[in-house]
Amino acid sequence: MARLFPPLRRARGFTLLEVLVALVIVGTALGASLRAVGSLTQNSDGLRATMMATWSAENRLVLVRLAKRYPAIGKTSFECPQGEMRLICQEEVIATPNPRLRRLEVSVFDERQPDRLIIKLVQLVLQE
Repeated sequence: MARLFPPLRRARGFTLLEVLVALVIVGTALGASLRAVGSLTQNSDGLRATMMATWSAENRLVLVRLAKRYPAIGKTSFECPQGEMRLICQEEVIATPNPRLRRLEVSVFDERQPDRLIIKLVQLVLQE
């Protein structure tokens, strides 16, 4: 004798609990990736500021080298902007044990945060 109704089979699929656990896992992964992207953005801003400050300091060192003048001992500050970044350069010339050499230090600071040293480059200048 044939049955009128086919036998009931257990439905295949995910339970509500399994779906909720999967959503929690996906949400946690997305949150971690957003945090990583935010961190990369902050790091790129810092790297950009360091790169601009390095260019400013290198520009000053090249100017001193091209001037071919023996720099006087002392300390001076001047503006050294790069693009839209307002930077302050501080140049310090220091005597060395060798009278024919002077130590030239160029420190670069952010104009908005004058206490924050971004970079410091040092060069020896030979008296010709």
